[in-house]
Amino acid sequence: MAEPKQTYDPATIEPKWQRFWAEREVFRAKNPGEPGFDPKQPKFYALDMFPYPSAAGLHVGHPEGYTATDIVSRWKRAKGCNVLHPMGWDAFGLPAEQYAIQTNTHPATTTAANVATFKRQLQRLGFSYDWSREISTADPKYFKWTQWIWKQLHARGLAYESNAPVWWCEALGTVLANDEVINGKSERGDHPCERRPLRQWVLKITDYAERLIADLDGLDWSESLKTMQREWIGKSEGAEIDFDVHGHAGTKIRVFTTRPDTLFGASFMVLSPEHPLVAKITTEAQRAAVEAYQRNAAAKSELERTDLAKDKSGVWTGAHAHNPLFAADDPKGRIPVWIADYVIVTYGTGAIMAVPAGDERDFAFAQKFHLPIPGIFAPATGDAQRDARVAAGEECCSDDVPFAAHNTNGALSIAGLGMAAAKRKVIDWLVAQGRGQAKVTYKLRDWLFSRQRYWGEPFPVLHTQDGVELVPDAQLPVTLPHMDDFKPGGVPESPLIRARDWVATKDQKGRPAQREINTMPGAAGSSWYFLRFCDPRNEREFCAKAASDYWLPVDLYVGGTEHAVGHLLYSRFWTKVLHDQGLVREKEPFRKLYNQGMIQAFAYEDARGAIVAMKDVKEQGDDVVHAATGEKLKQIVTKMSKRYGNVVNPDDVVVEYGADTLRLYEMYMGPLADSKPWNPKDVPGVFRFLQRSWRLAVPEFHEHGAIHAWLANDRPDDPALEKALHRTIHKVDGDIERLAFNTAIAAMIVFVNDATKAVDKLSRSQLLRFAQLLQPFAPHLAEELWERLGGQGLLTHAPWPAVDAALLVDDEVEIAVQVLGKVRGRAMVPNKCANDVAIAAARSAVASHLEGKTVVKEIVVPGKLVNFVVK
Repeated sequence: MAEPKQTYDPATIEPKWQRFWAEREVFRAKNPGEPGFDPKQPKFYALDMFPYPSAAGLHVGHPEGYTATDIVSRWKRAKGCNVLHPMGWDAFGLPAEQYAIQTNTHPATTTAANVATFKRQLQRLGFSYDWSREISTADPKYFKWTQWIWKQLHARGLAYESNAPVWWCEALGTVLANDEVINGKSERGDHPCERRPLRQWVLKITDYAERLIADLDGLDWSESLKTMQREWIGKSEGAEIDFDVHGHAGTKIRVFTTRPDTLFGASFMVLSPEHPLVAKITTEAQRAAVEAYQRNAAAKSELERTDLAKDKSGVWTGAHAHNPLFAADDPKGRIPVWIADYVIVTYGTGAIMAVPAGDERDFAFAQKFHLPIPGIFAPATGDAQRDARVAAGEECCSDDVPFAAHNTNGALSIAGLGMAAAKRKVIDWLVAQGRGQAKVTYKLRDWLFSRQRYWGEPFPVLHTQDGVELVPDAQLPVTLPHMDDFKPGGVPESPLIRARDWVATKDQKGRPAQREINTMPGAAGSSWYFLRFCDPRNEREFCAKAASDYWLPVDLYVGGTEHAVGHLLYSRFWTKVLHDQGLVREKEPFRKLYNQGMIQAFAYEDARGAIVAMKDVKEQGDDVVHAATGEKLKQIVTKMSKRYGNVVNPDDVVVEYGADTLRLYEMYMGPLADSKPWNPKDVPGVFRFLQRSWRLAVPEFHEHGAIHAWLANDRPDDPALEKALHRTIHKVDGDIERLAFNTAIAAMIVFVNDATKAVDKLSRSQLLRFAQLLQPFAPHLAEELWERLGGQGLLTHAPWPAVDAALLVDDEVEIAVQVLGKVRGRAMVPNKCANDVAIAAARSAVASHLEGKTVVKEIVVPGKLVNFVVK
């Protein structure tokens, strides 16, 4: 059947309302003290992880999270909330600089152009952002306060200089943080990285490790994301133990272990290849082998080095240490000291006591290099053969089993004890002997906060003859010099060194000084932007406390899981520091965090498993084949990629179907948290739903502003449609609360189908309330319908429609009718009817099954079933 003539024209409707909203600043949020601010209104702060404005502009994956927060923001406004829903730009950092280098254009120029593109695309999608609060991390008015906050960190002893080994990327020309390196390669660009000692500014995030773990419990985040943060922070409880080194008086190797109870089984030690004692204790006979191993280890990533599946490697230093449980002259305490790359210098103390009987890696290492494996356990698990192997040190055991009788040195015995009791006893003995102490450690490392690049926030730091001097607040911001050549020089040094007139300056005493030439990382500006959105035009302070007290924490924060151990951790750290300084009330920035799934795309691969670019693909009958070879191709789901030619530009969708269709389709694809493929064949179906919604109010052939004649005047609400509408309101309301947008849309589709079948009974009141439901999802169409139907004021300001609970209850319910426990029929009965009414209806439904039988018992479960027991 042919579609009726199309009258719904998003190309006309959508620009009209976008201009209206922008000119009147309809979505402007009000701060305490501003004219029109209502202190009785509840607040709601919805935030997207603000984008890095790339040259490619938006693809259809970007609007998914933005649409979700926009739906909730519009719904919360309708619920009477003062809503803050801002947008800005994460504009500093490596991506912007790399693109500027590729195009031989200054990053300030490319960034401004990219921001303009992103903003145009976002505004075209009808998002209800408060554009009066727009910020950019590369704006001097913004990064003035990034520099000021860094000064507060420095004043609290949380910013310091270090020459520790860091990840250096030759191709990118900069140092990268641990979370920016994956398998020894840069996260951006997949370039090789190596560990290299460089002077760096570092932030002491480790001082907040315990609080960063503990405060996760009160957050409405997914457990998987909380687990990612806990594991990244990596809390471990145990003991630090000192081992003397034979032949090096006064030299001790300190280890951290979570199993001090296994100290009797320590048969060798392993140091990280980078451990500072390696050079001192290595014998001349072993020096060449040790240094060769160190060079090889430096080229590996931490993930490669700690991979449990990799072949174990190591070199003996030639030195021996002494187990502190044994007397100095007891040969049982003399154990060899090795180096191995599975020990990381930045975790614990960079040294371990190796207990092969209780640790799989140590066991494998000992077996490979024929080192002793003393048995220390006396298990009694019922598996006699395994228990014997464990007791003899022939099999590793990390279970909580009793210790064997020989775990004693005369003064200390843990024979027969389990893990917890043995830990306490060994630690108490070590403390009493001055050879150790209880200790909590964290895998989390301090945050490398320097980049050897041009496009980033300059540090407010001068290097003077007296040391480091901070730039006074009155001289902030420290801005970047203009440089035509801002490319990295291929050495671990910032290109800012070439801006000699900028680098050379005077200190506060008028003496020659040099500016800090490293810049801050891209994560600097994003670590506090949620605060600046609360008070973006304040020139006196980074954010008035009254504003942050009112708006924080963010009530809904939506973004990808890729930021779990970077941005999210850093933002929590900065917020806690500012809280400790009394500058903000909240200890946590984001109350509820939701990770949207990825919008993927279809692609096609050949028999070899190679993906074929879409330009080389064609349909042939029911198959998809290679355009050149005719080979049949297999459809797969993958990330959108320019290389595969399957990137979808939202502009193209808007031109063909409109922004409301794009918004609605992305929410209807499936649960927000799931990844799902973009299917262009499904988009028209959503567009047709909007057309049907339009035709409920607007006749096929109409003059501007026309509606169906029967909607011009109020008439009574049709009872059946009224019941259906109230159920839809109830469903959509609850689904938005749960972020279950796909099922909310499904409910609206059902209502439109019902209303279309009974369109001549549909009232203006019912259609106005439906427009209110549709507004968060398809705001342009809904606002147009509201205006044409004569809705009072602006739809955006209209209160959410109320639900009559009585209309959610069915007048009749269907019950199952059983005979001897088997369902033999069904009956419709009045809701909450008396038992005799239900029995009478049930008898009629199964009369043929009761014929000739005697009913001896009638069992009624109200509203559910009637069961006849017969003989």
